[in-house]
Amino acid sequence: MAIDALVVAEKDSVARAIAKYLAQGTITVKRIYGIKTYWFTRNKQWWVSIGLRGHIMDVDFPEELNNWRAVDPSRLFDAEPVLVIRDENVNYVRALAHLGSDAKIVYLALDADPEGEAIAYEAMFVVRNVNPRAVFKRVLFSAITRTDIVNAFNSPTNLNPSLAKRVFTRMILDLTLGAVFTRALTLSVEEVDRNALPRGSFLSYGPCQTPVLNLVVQRAIERENFKPEKYYVVHIAVDVAGKELILNHDGTFKERSKAEEVLALVRSVGRAKVVIASYREDLLEPPAPLDTLELERRASRFLNIRPKAALDIAEELYRHGYISYPRTETTIYPQTLNLRQVLLELVNSEYGDYAKALLETSFKPTRGDSDDGAHPPIYPTKGARRSEILRYFKNDKYWKIYDLVVRHFLATLSPPARIERQRVVVEVSGHRFGTEGLRIIDRGYLTIYPYEEPSEKVLPRLRVGDELRIARAWIEERETEPPPYLSESELLRLMKKYGIGTDATMQDHIHTNVIRGYFRIRNRQCIPTPLGKAVINVLSKSGSELIDPWFRARMERSLMEISRGLLRPGEVLSMFKNEARKIYEKLMKRRDDIAKELIKALRESLQKGKVGKVT
Repeated sequence: MAIDALVVAEKDSVARAIAKYLAQGTITVKRIYGIKTYWFTRNKQWWVSIGLRGHIMDVDFPEELNNWRAVDPSRLFDAEPVLVIRDENVNYVRALAHLGSDAKIVYLALDADPEGEAIAYEAMFVVRNVNPRAVFKRVLFSAITRTDIVNAFNSPTNLNPSLAKRVFTRMILDLTLGAVFTRALTLSVEEVDRNALPRGSFLSYGPCQTPVLNLVVQRAIERENFKPEKYYVVHIAVDVAGKELILNHDGTFKERSKAEEVLALVRSVGRAKVVIASYREDLLEPPAPLDTLELERRASRFLNIRPKAALDIAEELYRHGYISYPRTETTIYPQTLNLRQVLLELVNSEYGDYAKALLETSFKPTRGDSDDGAHPPIYPTKGARRSEILRYFKNDKYWKIYDLVVRHFLATLSPPARIERQRVVVEVSGHRFGTEGLRIIDRGYLTIYPYEEPSEKVLPRLRVGDELRIARAWIEERETEPPPYLSESELLRLMKKYGIGTDATMQDHIHTNVIRGYFRIRNRQCIPTPLGKAVINVLSKSGSELIDPWFRARMERSLMEISRGLLRPGEVLSMFKNEARKIYEKLMKRRDDIAKELIKALRESLQKGKVGKVT
């Protein structure tokens, strides 16, 4: 049967949804090389929709360069990587070639981001190889709803070669630098002690992975080098209408004798005079619309769901039509997004009463300061109840992420919370003692978004000039505390600051460090292992650029210049390969020292299964 139009989506669930929304009649499911395809008619033409599984190709070195022990790592700087089919995707490529061999037009409906553009080119390479006459169109959408899908196919666009070149250039750089320095570290160890690493294991370096590790290690070093110091705080409790109000001295004391002098003075005076009694109304503004990074950070902070898991779940919710595309850097709702229509979708959900109340107002959405020009912020596309999400996905985390997305969206359309910030300061013989409080006047957006609710501590109403009896006074001995380990939420913020990875890949770089055994996550904190510290220590002595977050940031800026047409891929590759080659030469001069330090760390802490396997 001749195919008039072939639709290529990134996942099976999206291909199925596209068929559902475009079909004019029944849909027939056929398996081609074991892969599901969806056949239907539209405008009296035969259409077929197929979903891939992300990238169907990778960049890799020619086979003769893949023998680690027979090839000097430095040779890889001059190698020309080639596109190869991923082993697990061979049948997807066969099915795509079979369907594309006589298709008149091919709609590339991959995700509307740089990675999706690269996958679109991979699919085009496969089809064009068997059908050079095929016409290719790009289809872009941010939500899997009938309206979004139909509108996207009614207004197809062209592929963006600059965007795809940027992705393929990044893939080549990551492959080259990762392979050179991974092999260099691993072979240095093996040349000294072949038994230091479990058979088939390696010590990995990654252009994003390792700067992330460096951020974690540097914080841990700050913590370990911290020297605690004792200090003393003087407290008083004053009597306010029969109740105690505790206030703290506005300074601390390094010497206990100084604190005792103040304590003796306070006890001898016995009374305190109010010099500040401030009760000031303030607003707590709702959050800005939700982008990928904030979704990951808030899932970690509020729900204790790891960033990678949060994004994986969000992508599944998107593919099944519950939320918009979750890989976005935009925090401003576009004019084209009908916010009232989104609220109407939520009327028959567990948030129905709140959505109805908002529909009766002239709400004004909050806005952030970033717009990637590709996707809107993350918002719900379908109202659902907890029972529906649990029945469909069989996992409560899916409900938690969906609930967070809906509540965040509703919060952005809600009024601020009104609070009263309170401050009381008293004076005792020239020494001031104070405390602060907070009272919620109107919950505003906190009604739907309790995650940001502040703790109430309501102070009694006092006036300047009031005199209060000091009921008791005492000294508290404390110690300065070391900085905490980096939390995943803070690590994501730093990665954003330095430009390490994209919003869509940041959590992957954290996850890679964990599975390599370089750091672990405990109580949401990132704690480096001795092996992780050793890798950073080794590279800091002769290859500090490789672990410097700004090195990756420079690389990302250059890659962006490719998508803007200001640099060519070859220029970017040459620039960073040449820099890396010089670093490699410095590193190899310390080969023996590197091996000894890494072997020591391996013997101390390497756990079975915590290092990568050579593939």
